[in-house]
Amino acid sequence: MSKRLIYAFVLLTYSLAFGQHQHHEGAPGVGKTPTMTMPMKGQSGAKTKNDTTKPMDHSGHEGMHMDESMAGMHELNYGLTMDTTMSGKSMPGMTHSLSRNLPMNRNGSGTSWHPDNTPMYAYMTHPTQKGWSYMLHYAIYLRYTSQNATNANGRGRAQQLGAPNWFMGMAQRKVGQRGLFQVRAMLSLDPLTVGNGGYPLLFQTGETYKGQPLIDKQHPHDLVSELSVSYSHAFSKDIDLFGYVGYPGEPALGPPAFMHRISSFNNPDAPLSHHWQDASHILFGVATVGFRYKWAKIEGSTFKGREPDENRYNFDKPKFDSYSYRLSINPSPSLAFQFSQGFLTDPEEAHPGENVTRTTASVLHSKGLGPASYVTSALVWGRNSHDGTGENSFLAESSVQVDRFAFYGRYENVRKSAQELSITFYDNQGLPPDYTGVFAINNLTLGMNYRLAQRRNTDLTLGAQLTGAKPDRILQRLYGNTPISGQIYLRLSPSLMTMNKMHRMSGHHSN
Repeated sequence: MSKRLIYAFVLLTYSLAFGQHQHHEGAPGVGKTPTMTMPMKGQSGAKTKNDTTKPMDHSGHEGMHMDESMAGMHELNYGLTMDTTMSGKSMPGMTHSLSRNLPMNRNGSGTSWHPDNTPMYAYMTHPTQKGWSYMLHYAIYLRYTSQNATNANGRGRAQQLGAPNWFMGMAQRKVGQRGLFQVRAMLSLDPLTVGNGGYPLLFQTGETYKGQPLIDKQHPHDLVSELSVSYSHAFSKDIDLFGYVGYPGEPALGPPAFMHRISSFNNPDAPLSHHWQDASHILFGVATVGFRYKWAKIEGSTFKGREPDENRYNFDKPKFDSYSYRLSINPSPSLAFQFSQGFLTDPEEAHPGENVTRTTASVLHSKGLGPASYVTSALVWGRNSHDGTGENSFLAESSVQVDRFAFYGRYENVRKSAQELSITFYDNQGLPPDYTGVFAINNLTLGMNYRLAQRRNTDLTLGAQLTGAKPDRILQRLYGNTPISGQIYLRLSPSLMTMNKMHRMSGHHSN
């Protein structure tokens, strides 16, 4: 990937994003990204007398000030089809993607849940005359990364100028008096902007390239990372039944995928524990059924266990040979808990015939701190078990946004086997060729960024981060005692959504 091509790609996207809110009417057109219009009570978009589901009343919830309660939009399924009440104000046109009676902030990747207070980054529209609402969100990182920079002869030492990215679009409409229908698509140009071999990431493992396991590299995402449809039916404001089908899609397994968690929004790197926690977010064949009662949800999925092949531009053959279940509980607007377990058939091409039981649990927290300021965090545990053995992974990450500045960090403790890291080839390091031990890796990333410019609800942000690792003593022979990696980046994304911005976009002002 040449530097010129990367520069041209990012500059073109930046130009399109800054021009996408001009002269927009109705549904999105070619070259336009939808802006959001927000009719107030008594205008088009308010709930009808025949809508028996009625919106949830959030006025009694703890949480955010009026300008904080929509403190940003980052995830992919925010519904826009009916009134919700926040801080005592009516907000027509917005709901969760799988419930007419939940706030859109709760949407996570696939069918997962965020806390209701989760910030959001996106462009949105008011429902058209035909009842459709639209949303677009994305993130593009033009970045230079240097891995294991402190060890000249260390394993995994590499540099790259690349542009990890993803784009998510959604269309949604009400069906009758109780139904809700949604279509969603996610794309990534990673195969072009970081290459088919992925980007350098010390101690990362998972998937293959040219028939060989990817070691110290993060694989690129497929060009088409999600194409899904879903339908939910509201029996009352407290009870929903829904179905979700994706090709590709994400089953009910794990927390929201890392690129869709606001706590990891500022970090361009995938977690080292990705294949222990949320790697199933792109699978070619997923069907999920779920049931919600008030603040709890139970769901089950059947899906293709094998992860995508090396061809990042095709559609793998669908197959339903694996299954999972997940219990989600949101006890307050600031918290989201989940426990899930999946039984995956032959998930890794590098380990053919090896079935995996993946068990995960997570706690997500989000809270507003003031206008355009918030803190959001995640604690995630994941375990892969196979053939009577298993390895654990732990992740803790947090991000604090204070107007233009963001400060963030991620700590991981993950255990990877000699086979996973392919270090049996290094028997000259004092290891027997058949060594099958498991190594502990501790990783800490600290970073910050600053919003350089904001125009037409689009941000250009400059950031930098450092990652220090403390691997098992045997791994230190290969990587060095304390490998240090770093990067600088420019990020292009939609702006943080606030209630005041929504009112200005619609031409209305709160009373």
